[in-house]
Amino acid sequence: MELDKALLAVGAGDRGASFDVFAETLDLAWIEQALAVTDTATMRRRKLPAEYVVWLVIGMALLRDRSIAEVVRHLDLVVPAADGARRTVTNGAIVQARDRLGAEPLAALFAVTAAAWATTAADTQRWRGLAVFGVDGTTLRVPDTPENEAVFGRPGTARGGAPAGYPQLRLVAVLALRSHLLAQVAVGAYRESALALAAPLWAHLPDHSLTILDRGFAVYELFHRLGDAARQRHWLVRAKGGQTGMKWTVVQQLGPHDHLVDLTPSRATRTKHPDLPATLRVRAVRYQRPGFRPQTLLTSLLEPRAFPAAALAALYHERWELELGFDEVKTHTLEREEALLRSKAPARVRQELWGLAVGYNLVRVAMARVAARAGVAPTRISYRHALQFIRLFWLTAWTTSPGVVPRRLEALHEELALLILPERRPRRYPRAVKIKMSNYPRKRPCPSRPRSEHARVK
Repeated sequence: MELDKALLAVGAGDRGASFDVFAETLDLAWIEQALAVTDTATMRRRKLPAEYVVWLVIGMALLRDRSIAEVVRHLDLVVPAADGARRTVTNGAIVQARDRLGAEPLAALFAVTAAAWATTAADTQRWRGLAVFGVDGTTLRVPDTPENEAVFGRPGTARGGAPAGYPQLRLVAVLALRSHLLAQVAVGAYRESALALAAPLWAHLPDHSLTILDRGFAVYELFHRLGDAARQRHWLVRAKGGQTGMKWTVVQQLGPHDHLVDLTPSRATRTKHPDLPATLRVRAVRYQRPGFRPQTLLTSLLEPRAFPAAALAALYHERWELELGFDEVKTHTLEREEALLRSKAPARVRQELWGLAVGYNLVRVAMARVAARAGVAPTRISYRHALQFIRLFWLTAWTTSPGVVPRRLEALHEELALLILPERRPRRYPRAVKIKMSNYPRKRPCPSRPRSEHARVK
C-alpha cells in the first residue's frame, strides 16, 4: 500500500530533520514494506500513525534516558493539526498506538534491514574468503508484571533458590563479528534453551560463511546441519571439557596438535535422530595460550593449507566480539537499569526488543561509515561515545533548519572520526569475578506482616 507521503515527512527533512542522520540508511520503503507485509499500514490519519510509531519504538531504545512521551515530543512524531499547530498525545494514546502496530512490523523491518546491512558488512570483511558470524545467547530483564512473568518466566537464584527479582526473556543472536551488526535474532521465554531458540536461524546463514559457536552449541546434530561443503558453510567451536555426550577417533594427523577425527554421537542422540550418519569427520586443533589451559577447537574446515591451525586459533577468539556486542546493548544502550526493557505487556516487550535491534544496527551502520572514512575497522570506533553523539544529534536536530542539517551531519561524522580506539591488546589474564557478592541476606516479605512493616525489617 502506498503510504501517505505527508506522514512520511519525518524522513524527508521538512519536519523531521532529526531523522536525517538515519534517513539515508533506513530506507522509508523498508518501513512501508514492513507495514504492508503485516497489513498494519495506516488507513486513516491519526495523531500517531503506524509509520510514526515505528520511529517511536526505535527512539525508545536510543533515547533511553527519556520517557516514552518525551520521545514522541523530541522526535516531533505527532501529525500537526489542520491549522499547523503542534498537538500532544496522552500516555494512553501512545499505548493504544503501540498496540495497534504490534510487534510484527518491527520484526519484519529488522529482518529486511539486517539482511542488507549485516550481510554486506560481513562480505566486506571476510576471513580467507568466508564471511564471519558468531552465535550466542543472553537474557534481558523485563518489568515485573504478572503478564510478563506468565509469558517469559522468572529464573531462580543461587542464594536460597528464591525467584529472581524480575522476569527475564532469552534471546539468541547471530552477529557479523567484524562489524558488530546483528544479522538474526530469536526471542523466547527464559525457560526455553538457547539451542531450541536458535533452530530457525540456521537456515538463514549465507553460503561461503563461517559461524563461530558458543560451547553450548557443540551438538552433534547441529554440526551436521551447519556444515555444508558444497555451499561452503562452515562452523568453528571450542570442544566441551571431556566432550560430554560425544567421542572421537583420530583418523589422520595434519600437523602438530592438528588432526582429522571422526565424531560419534551419544546413544541419546542416535535415539533422537536415527537418520543421522554414525560418524562425522571434522578437524580437531589443540592449542594453548600463555597463562591459559590447553583448549581444543572442532571445525568443519578440513584443509590445513587453506586454513592453518594457528590462524583458526587466532580467529576463534573473535567470538568475544559477540560478548562485546551484548555489552554495548545492555551497558551502554539500555544503561544497565534494573529492568532493561520498559514495556509492561509481553507483546509490547517483543515490539520494543525489535526496535532495540533496529536502533542498535542503525548506530553500528553509522559507525561503519565513519570507520571506512577513517580507514580503520568498525570495532576501532567507540560505541559508547558514538551513541552519545547520535543521541545528542537526534534530540536537537528537530529544532534545526533543514538547510543546516547537511553541515551538522558532516560535523557529526568528523566528531565520530575522533573517537578511534587504540589497537586491542591481547588478553593476558583469565576472566575472574572481581566484585564480591554481598554478605547480607536478601530481604523477603513475610506474608503475615503488613507491607508497611517490611521497610522496617533489617
